[in-house]
Amino acid sequence: MKSTKNQSSTSQFILLGLPIQPENQGIYSALFLVMYLTTVLGNLFIILLIRLDPHLHTPMYFFLSHLAFTGISFSSVTVPKMLTNILTHSQSISYAGCISQAYFFLMFGGIDNFILTSMTYDRYVAICHPLHYNRIISQSVCILMVIASWFLSFSGALIHTILLVRLSFFRGNILHHFFCDLSALIKLSSSDTSINELVILIVGSLLITVPFICIMISYGHIGATILKTPSLKGIYKALSTCGSHLSVVSLYYRTIIGLYLVPSSNNTNNKDVSVAVMYTVVTPMLNPFIYSLRNQDMKGALRNTLSRRVCSQ
Repeated sequence: MKSTKNQSSTSQFILLGLPIQPENQGIYSALFLVMYLTTVLGNLFIILLIRLDPHLHTPMYFFLSHLAFTGISFSSVTVPKMLTNILTHSQSISYAGCISQAYFFLMFGGIDNFILTSMTYDRYVAICHPLHYNRIISQSVCILMVIASWFLSFSGALIHTILLVRLSFFRGNILHHFFCDLSALIKLSSSDTSINELVILIVGSLLITVPFICIMISYGHIGATILKTPSLKGIYKALSTCGSHLSVVSLYYRTIIGLYLVPSSNNTNNKDVSVAVMYTVVTPMLNPFIYSLRNQDMKGALRNTLSRRVCSQ
């Protein structure tokens, strides 16, 4: 029987990182640092604002606070290590660190996916079945949906990780990426990866494709309901309640499809890395701006919070 060390055949991996010229690394590291801090502070701002304003203690914003938390966590899985490697000119990551990074990347990515689906269902019930909204989207249902999101994402990531640690890496330890991406690790392995690829297909279909189809069906019903509304005011109100969410969904799935569902050859590593930057760095940063700038409730909550602060002084 092979030992664990022989199975992994490496104690560390080399992350080639982003396709950036050496003379431009300082500029890009500063840019990514600003984007990461914006992601953390922006999402923390959303969480704090939702907790402080009673008007935002609704199912939609309950889900949004969890989306903001997973946005911070998801970005923190990859960006700090990427910045450290750029600033220290070190491209290594330990085997255990690489496996852990792959696991948490998959888990928080999955939670993002399910929370977005839960928010879509909330909008579907609010617009298509408004009279039954309080009965269908109760507090217990919201908590159950969040727990289910964490459990399914945890389980899916755990399955991938267990299969990943069984692989051998005798071909080398150089990853053409800035983090330990599952697909990049599988390509690097010298073992038979047919089971891993089959599980990716099955789990990906269940945890990504099915929620995406549910979102599309829900928005189809929402669109049909909006078109039946005779009042322009009613149409505007319906669109304003789901416009921000639809923008985030479009941005999220556009990058997911481009990164994982559109086939790419082995010589398109730079393209995959560039799309991954959009998915892991840009999207979590834009979420707070989309929900803050396009959402009247968030603007109103901010004004109320600032007014209370001014009056209390």
